[in-house]
Amino acid sequence: MMEGEAAAAAAAQLFESPEQMDSLALDEPSTAPTDRSNARSDPAAHPLSQSSSPRPSPGYDDAIVLSSPSSTRSRSPKSDSSFNSFLEPPSYAEAIFTSFDSSNVDANGNSSHNSQSGSSSEFLRISVSDPHKEQDLSNSLVPGGNYYYTYLITTRTNFPEFGGTEFSVRRRFKDVVTLADRLAESYRGFFIPLRPDKNVVEGQMMQKHEFVEQRRIALEKYLKNLASHPVIKKSDELRVFLQIQGKLPLPKTTDVASRMLDGAVKLPKQIFGESVGGAVDISEVSQPAKGGRDLFRIFKELKQSVANDWSGVKPAVVEEDKEFLEKRDRLQNFEHQLTDVSQQAEVLVKAQQDIGETMGELGLAFVKLTKFETEEALYESQRVRAGDMKNIATAAVKASRLYRELNSQTVKHLDKLHDYLGMMIAVNNAFSDRSSALLTVQTLISELSSLNSRIEKLEVASSKIFGGDRSRMRKIEELKETVRLTEDAKSCAVREYERIKDNNKNELERLDKEMNDDFFSMLKGFVVNQAGYAEKMADVWEKVAEETIVYGKESL
Repeated sequence: MMEGEAAAAAAAQLFESPEQMDSLALDEPSTAPTDRSNARSDPAAHPLSQSSSPRPSPGYDDAIVLSSPSSTRSRSPKSDSSFNSFLEPPSYAEAIFTSFDSSNVDANGNSSHNSQSGSSSEFLRISVSDPHKEQDLSNSLVPGGNYYYTYLITTRTNFPEFGGTEFSVRRRFKDVVTLADRLAESYRGFFIPLRPDKNVVEGQMMQKHEFVEQRRIALEKYLKNLASHPVIKKSDELRVFLQIQGKLPLPKTTDVASRMLDGAVKLPKQIFGESVGGAVDISEVSQPAKGGRDLFRIFKELKQSVANDWSGVKPAVVEEDKEFLEKRDRLQNFEHQLTDVSQQAEVLVKAQQDIGETMGELGLAFVKLTKFETEEALYESQRVRAGDMKNIATAAVKASRLYRELNSQTVKHLDKLHDYLGMMIAVNNAFSDRSSALLTVQTLISELSSLNSRIEKLEVASSKIFGGDRSRMRKIEELKETVRLTEDAKSCAVREYERIKDNNKNELERLDKEMNDDFFSMLKGFVVNQAGYAEKMADVWEKVAEETIVYGKESL
C-alpha cells in the first residue's frame, strides 16, 4: 500500500464509532525485516504470541487501528527496527522460554511427569467431551421431569491390562462418584486425587451450558490426575470405568441412612450377647468404622479415642515413626504457607489485570484526544502534537495487550499452587486412613484385654464351686471363641495398618520428587514470562521515548 493510502485508511479508521472499533485491530508498519526466520516472523509459532494464550472478551486493545505516525520528523533506523520487531518475540524469551515450555509442559498444560509417569513407552491419555442431556427414568415420577448429562470419555493407551489401544464410554457424574468411593476403599493410604464436587447450588446459579462445560473440564482434569498416579492408573477400578460399555459395573456405595439402619438392627444383638460376644467382623476391619454398618464398633472406637486423649494411659500401640511425624508436621506447616502464597498469587493476577485495563483505557483516552486535535487543528503544531499522542496511544494499547497476555501466562503457571492445595487435602485424607487404622488396632487390643480379664474372673468364680458352674463354663467357652475371632480381626487390622504405613511412605517420597519438579517448572515459567514480557514492554516504551527525544530536540 502506498504511504498516502495508508495514511488515509488510518485516518478513516481512527474516527470509527466504538461499536465498529471492536472489530478492528492494531495496524503494524508494512516494512518488516526480511532476514528473519519463519519462526520469528510468525507470532503464532511462539508460546508467548497472542494466539498461544486464551483471548479475553473483545476490548480496547483490539478496538483501535493505529498506523505509524504521519509526522514530518524522521525516525532513526534503531527506532524503525524496534517498532517493526515489536510483535515478534524478543531474543531473551526466544532463547529460554521456548525450550523450557517444550521440554516440561505438554500440549494440555501438564508437566512431563503428569503426562507420562514411569516408563516413557507407556501412556494413558484421557479426554472428556460431548456432554449429552438424557432423561432420568429411574427416579422421575413425572415423565420428562428429571434429566442428567452424560459425557463421552475417550481413552488412548498402550497398557496391556486394557487389551486395546482406543475406546470410548459414556458416563454420568454419579458414575464418577462411584469410582472415587471405590478407589478410596481399595487404596487407603494413597494420595488419591480429589474428584470434583457436585456443586448443586452453583449449578442452579450458573447458566446451564456454562455449568456443564465447567464440569466437563473438571472431570477431564480429575481423570487425567488419576491416569498420572503410578498405582491408580493401573487399577481395575479405573480400567472398568474407562473401558466397560453400558452401566458402570462397580458396586455403588450404600447411602448413610441404609448403613445406619443396618447397624441399628444389629446393635441390640451385639449389646445383649446374641451375636458371638460382639466380635468385630473380620471383613470390615480393613475399612474405617464410620463407613461401616457396625454401630457397636463405632462406639468402641469412640471410647478408645476418648481414652487415648483423656485417660493418661498410653495405648499398647502408638505411632512411633518419628520420621513420619516430622514429615506430617512439616506438610501441615507447608499447607498454611501455601495458602498464603496462593492468596497473594490471586492478588498479583488481579493487579496485572487492573493495570492492563487501565493502560488500555489510557490508550483510548489518547485516541479521543488525538481525534479532537486533528478535527480542531488550526496550526501545524497541533497536527504534529496529534501524531505524538497517537504514538502514546499505540504504545499504551500494545502494553495493555501484553499485560493481558502476561496475565494469562501467570495464571497458567501459578495455578499449580491451587493444584497443590487440593493435593494437601488428599494427603490429609491418606493420613486420616492411617490414624483410623491405628485406632482400630488399639480398640481391638483393648477389647482383647477386656475379654481375657472377664475370662479370668469367670474361671476364678467357677473354681470356687464344687464340680464347676456349668453356666459360667459355657460363658467362658463363648468368650474364648470371641477372643479367637477378635485375635483374627486384630491380625487383619495390623496388616491393614502396616499396608497403609507403606503406602504413606511411598506416596511421601513420590510427592517430594513431583513437588520439586512442579515448583521448579512453575517458578521458572513464571520468571521467564515476567522477564520476556517486561522486555517486550520496554521495547514499546523505548520507541516512544526515542521519538519524544527527537521532538524535544526539534523544539529547541
